[in-house]
Amino acid sequence: MKTAQPMKPAKIAVLVALVALTVACGYSAKTTPPVAGMKPAISQLAPNSTNAGAAFILTVDGSNFASKAVVNFNGAVQITTFISASQLTASVAATAVATAGTAAVTVTNPGTTGTGMYGSGGTMAETSSPMNFTVN
Repeated sequence: MKTAQPMKPAKIAVLVALVALTVACGYSAKTTPPVAGMKPAISQLAPNSTNAGAAFILTVDGSNFASKAVVNFNGAVQITTFISASQLTASVAATAVATAGTAAVTVTNPGTTGTGMYGSGGTMAETSSPMNFTVN
């Protein structure tokens, strides 16, 4: 049976240097930037106008609506219900339509976080082109 022999100082120095280089260099995972998600599109609003000061339910028809998509009324996120990939409803408060004018309606699909190693990848949030809504 052989007995363990002590390491020579030169071997120890080389081993320590290799370990130090490995740790000092670190590990950098390649990250994949988010890619464009599905861009929603609005084809119709129902109703397409309302009288000032009255709360209402807005139905938004279109395409590519994600299950967590939100309706934005004049830039403000509304309480949104997902019906299907082609229809959403939103509760619009009376304060959002307090005065006559035109309001822009958009739909935003939220971004997703990456599923790869270290959370790389994912998709960016995408917002539809605006459609005008009239407040009488």
